[in-house]
Amino acid sequence: VQLQASGGGLVQTGGSLRLSCAASGRTFNNYDMSWFRQAPGKEREFVAAIRRGAVGTGYADYVKGRFTISRDNTQNTGYLQMNSLKPEDTAVYFCAAREGVYSFNYLIYDYWGQGTLVTVSS
Repeated sequence: VQLQASGGGLVQTGGSLRLSCAASGRTFNNYDMSWFRQAPGKEREFVAAIRRGAVGTGYADYVKGRFTISRDNTQNTGYLQMNSLKPEDTAVYFCAAREGVYSFNYLIYDYWGQGTLVTVSS
C-alpha cells in the first residue's frame, strides 16, 4: 500500500489542523494505521493509531484529549484531527500502516507516507 500524508502547516498555539493520509494500491482496511512524529534532533515517536475497521484507537499520553484519529475506509483515507496545538507539537508527522496490530514501535511498520510538517508558533 502507498501512503501520502498532507495537511501540515503553520499554526499558532491553541490552533487546529487536520492531517490526512491517502492510501492507494491495496485495500486500506487490511491495515492498522498510525501517526508518528519526529522533531528535529529527536527520535520518531508514536502519536495515535486506529485499528482496521475503526474498532479501536490508541493515543500517546501527550496528545490524549487533544488529538483524534479516524479513518474512512470508503475513501481509503485516514485522518488526524489536532486541536489545542502547542509549540512542542512541532514536528514532521508521518502516517504508517501495517498488516498486524498497531504498535508504539515505529521500526516494525511496513509502509510509510512521506511526512508533512506541522509548525506551532508560540
